[in-house]
Amino acid sequence: MNKKTENKAVSPWQWVPSLYFAQGIPYVVVMSVAVILFKRMGMSNTDIALYTSGLNLPWVIKPLWSPLVDLLKTKRWWIVVMQILVGAGLAGIALTIQGPLAFRYCLAFMWLLAFSSATHDIAADGFYMLGLNEKKQAYFVGIRNTFYRFAVIFGQGILVMFAGWLEQRYAREMPETAAIPQAWSLTFYLLTILFALLFVYHYLFLPHPRRDTCTLPPQQASAGRVFKEFLGTFTSFFQKKHIVSALIFILLYRFAEAQLVKITSPFLLDTPATGGLALSTAEVGFIYGTIGVIALTIGGIAMARRGLKSCLWTMTIAMNLPNIVYLYLSFARPESIGIISGCVAIEQFGYGFGFTSLTYFMMLFSNGKHQTAHYAICTGFMALGLMLPGMISGWIEESIGYRAFFVWIMLCTIPSFWATHLVRKNLTDNHSDNSSR
Repeated sequence: MNKKTENKAVSPWQWVPSLYFAQGIPYVVVMSVAVILFKRMGMSNTDIALYTSGLNLPWVIKPLWSPLVDLLKTKRWWIVVMQILVGAGLAGIALTIQGPLAFRYCLAFMWLLAFSSATHDIAADGFYMLGLNEKKQAYFVGIRNTFYRFAVIFGQGILVMFAGWLEQRYAREMPETAAIPQAWSLTFYLLTILFALLFVYHYLFLPHPRRDTCTLPPQQASAGRVFKEFLGTFTSFFQKKHIVSALIFILLYRFAEAQLVKITSPFLLDTPATGGLALSTAEVGFIYGTIGVIALTIGGIAMARRGLKSCLWTMTIAMNLPNIVYLYLSFARPESIGIISGCVAIEQFGYGFGFTSLTYFMMLFSNGKHQTAHYAICTGFMALGLMLPGMISGWIEESIGYRAFFVWIMLCTIPSFWATHLVRKNLTDNHSDNSSR
């Protein structure tokens, strides 16, 4: 059944969109949906930010096992196996959310999702680079980010809207404390079915690129050889040109967003007495579900035509400046869903446009031998830049309040501009500029 994909070329349109939609689902569940879920379960902002930011850890440390994905088995094999584990994690949440110790079990299955998703990211990103030439990589970076963003919108928008609608429906028949877990349980059951369908599609129709082979053949995979190759992969990454400025850029580019993303949903859900906007779960889902993703595609096409260097300042501004809308919302406290949706759409549009530049930079920086593992190391540093600021964001907000917190967020955009200045000096938009010394 897979011989079809081996014997004929498969258009990237047949697998890039679906693969990155599947890649986005577990990440958005762990990083965004979990924030709303735990808020509805009555957790404090401090705990929400701490635990959900801590779930970034698998993405931080995935470089430790990324060489194994590069050395053992094919990227296609890893993708298929990890999608099975992701489906198991989603099913586990659906099964346990209504029972005793729901938070403990949900968090445990979130960790399964996180580790499976992080490994899936390594394989999928490597598969993308092996399956496409550099020209197509540049063209499809906007497409892949768009469909990844569709997954984010599906999770933060449609999925949350559906859970909120179920909450309201069940609340007519039972106490809210029972309605909320039942609503979310059914939501996760349906999400499990959707992911199972994606797994079947990819098992049947993902191509078999000729370059998608084990770096280390099975007959040579002794413990000593694996360790030697493993060590060589890490050493070659830190020998790349301009490694210091590149790591500063990767760590600090999303410094403000790392904190903002953990607090926006609680801000929209919290009561006016605590500084929030008192929206329902369904309304929060509607707001995130009505935003555009065109900027991601535009960003990818613009870099393919003009190069990263000429787009970088524009994208950094787009990434950071729109955060000011939350400062406005915290002071104005508008009641109109239209105004709130418009403000969130501006911030999300800018984020989507700006994030494309970081993705493409990491791809270019990873070019060369061991590009799958090197890209995973880059994303690991990016995850570290998200995890550490995010873990303390809830404590900062509860210490100073929403208004002062959003002022703090605007100050936190400064490191992003500084990091952009550092890395831009070394960019030439020439792929060979990112090779090892």
